[in-house]
Amino acid sequence: MNKRVKRLLGRALAVVLMGAVLSGCGATTNNGNADGAVETDKIEIGMCFDSFVIERWQRDRDVFVSSAKELGAEVNIQNANGDVEQQKQQIDYFIKKDVDVIVIICIDPEELVDSIKKAHDAGIKVIAYDRPIPNAGVDLYVSFDNEKVGELMGEAMVKAGLAGGKVLMINGSPKDQNVPMVREGFRNVMRKNGVEILDEYYCDGWKAELASGYVYSYPELVKEADGIMCGNDDLASRVVFSLAEMRLAGKKLVCGQDADLEACQRIVEGTQIMTVYKPIEKLAQKAAEAAVALAEGKEIEDEGLSEMRDGSEKIPYLKIEPIGVTKDNIDEVIINSGFHLREDVYLNVKG
Repeated sequence: MNKRVKRLLGRALAVVLMGAVLSGCGATTNNGNADGAVETDKIEIGMCFDSFVIERWQRDRDVFVSSAKELGAEVNIQNANGDVEQQKQQIDYFIKKDVDVIVIICIDPEELVDSIKKAHDAGIKVIAYDRPIPNAGVDLYVSFDNEKVGELMGEAMVKAGLAGGKVLMINGSPKDQNVPMVREGFRNVMRKNGVEILDEYYCDGWKAELASGYVYSYPELVKEADGIMCGNDDLASRVVFSLAEMRLAGKKLVCGQDADLEACQRIVEGTQIMTVYKPIEKLAQKAAEAAVALAEGKEIEDEGLSEMRDGSEKIPYLKIEPIGVTKDNIDEVIINSGFHLREDVYLNVKG
């Protein structure tokens, strides 16, 4: 029996018993409730974020909360500020609150396996949001097609002239399980187009200052490279700033992902060749719908639902398609969709 159904039955029984007690005492009740009102058992969702350093997470939060509320659920947001121990404590807090579903944007997946087991033991469903948590047997992983993200990056850079050239890869956090998928997609395109990968670097904790630090530390490699693949737009922002100080901005192909406003501005200005737009509203909305379905004990029905291997078992994977954005389609994809305003994207472009 679903945990929420058990809770509803328990509450109904308590109301009946209370009514019987009050009747025996000669008291009157209204609708079986001593306070004169029928309580409804709202779905409770706990959502634990890595941090809000990355621009897009605030948008994910707002859309998820709004979508969940429309479906009658309450959402409790916690921010771990990049501290995995704090994130574990927050999951424990949700378990003690006996929420129906916990949604996790994880910091370090290996550190959270035991926490997820504790949640499951308490009958709580767990969703890994946009970052997989291997070997934990989560009830759902919802994200974008991350290998496709890497492919879109590579294809845009090849189209811009990288074929047969040289590239540097500045990846995100080595603890983020999406990073290997993006990396593999990008590398596949590089292999097919004869591009030499000069070096790879990982930015621990997605710290953007590490990306600029790499550029400053290896100026000769940077000068030799025709392009720099950046794990996201935040890293790309620091890379482009560093290139500008070296008078190389706009002379090296730079790509990222997330379609941050500053990245879109750099694309129309010519210092970043592309970004990957991931329809966050769609992801957050579908995640909220899936969370409510899991809480109600229903099957998740979505055309994007597939499976992925989670260690020795398979778990449901709700996959959303990303879109590559360049100067050619930025108006159509970013502005016409309302993701960013035209006046903001073209803020620094005259005419």
